[in-house]
Amino acid sequence: MKNSSKIWLAIAGILLVALGVVCITKPAATLFTTAWVIGVFTLIAGISKLMFTFKTQAFLPNSGSRALSAVLEIIIGIIFLGNNLFLAISLPVIFAMWVLFEGVIIAVDSFDYKRVGFSGWFVILLLGICGIVLGILGLKNPDITARTLSTLIGLGVIAMGAAYLFALLGITRFEKKVEGFRRGIGIDEQ
Repeated sequence: MKNSSKIWLAIAGILLVALGVVCITKPAATLFTTAWVIGVFTLIAGISKLMFTFKTQAFLPNSGSRALSAVLEIIIGIIFLGNNLFLAISLPVIFAMWVLFEGVIIAVDSFDYKRVGFSGWFVILLLGICGIVLGILGLKNPDITARTLSTLIGLGVIAMGAAYLFALLGITRFEKKVEGFRRGIGIDEQ
């Protein structure tokens, strides 16, 4: 895989971890202030994930679900950037639904990593399940205090970012195995 593809995945992972930290440290009282930052981070993470999806669709078969997820992140980013009042009212429910959806996508994608022989695929699965559980908790308790809900959602977003970064590790290890195989049988890259 080209380094640019890895960079896009790393950007998505790092921004999602950063977004999770923002969610935890900025409770409901500061939603208006953080709306722009959340919108920008979500928009850039969605664009990064979409670029990664286009670059890797040949060998990661579930690219359709990743593309849909990326488009949803882009839409959420645009909505957040365009309407702070809407964000302040609906942020807990929208983020909980997003974390739930992303958790499902990550859990399903973990089986692609299993198919290509990445021994750590189960960590990606567990992080996906973590996102699912945290998303459900966020939807189940919409009246919970802003700090607690933002902490639950923030942890889910951090789990998504960590899953992307761990997936990057899996891709790198897989590439090293392929390169070692090529050298072992004397195949040069064209």
